[in-house]
Amino acid sequence: MEHQTKRGKQKSVIMVKGLMSVLLVLVAVSSSFGKPEKNSSAKKDKKLPQTLSRGWGDELTWTQTYEEALFRARSSNKPLMVIHHLEDCPHSQAMKQIFANNKEIQKMAGEDFILLNLVFETSDKHLAPDGQYVPRFIFVDPSLTVRADITGRYGNRLYAYEPADLDLLISNMKKAKKLLKTEL
Repeated sequence: MEHQTKRGKQKSVIMVKGLMSVLLVLVAVSSSFGKPEKNSSAKKDKKLPQTLSRGWGDELTWTQTYEEALFRARSSNKPLMVIHHLEDCPHSQAMKQIFANNKEIQKMAGEDFILLNLVFETSDKHLAPDGQYVPRFIFVDPSLTVRADITGRYGNRLYAYEPADLDLLISNMKKAKKLLKTEL
């Protein structure tokens, strides 16, 4: 009988060790699910978290949707500036750099405009009066009227601006503010 007890204890010890091994493996496997992959290509592709600015001015207050922007324009009595662009478009990227790095534009945009930048088209056909191209800057006054008269210098893309058109964009931003004061 004593021999059976020893054998029973040995089986118990073996079972406990086996269960502990299985438990240890389960813990190790489950803890690896929460860890990010250590991959050299992951470091190369690492991007900063996206904000509503999308690089057009991180210090500015940007709206999330066209509807929100219209509401804020009307309630604050400020014009809305809508910037249509694409992340992978070299023309959009060039304008973004100029826009984000120009202190006068950033100051005026922050103080006098409701801002929205879009990487997709809205259902409002008034925001593409002459077609869907990027980059495109459209101004909307607080009465929610699209300012089709505030254009860039290109006849085939009326609302397009290039880095060389910086002074015209600044002038048109000032025009959008003046129209606001004289028309309302």
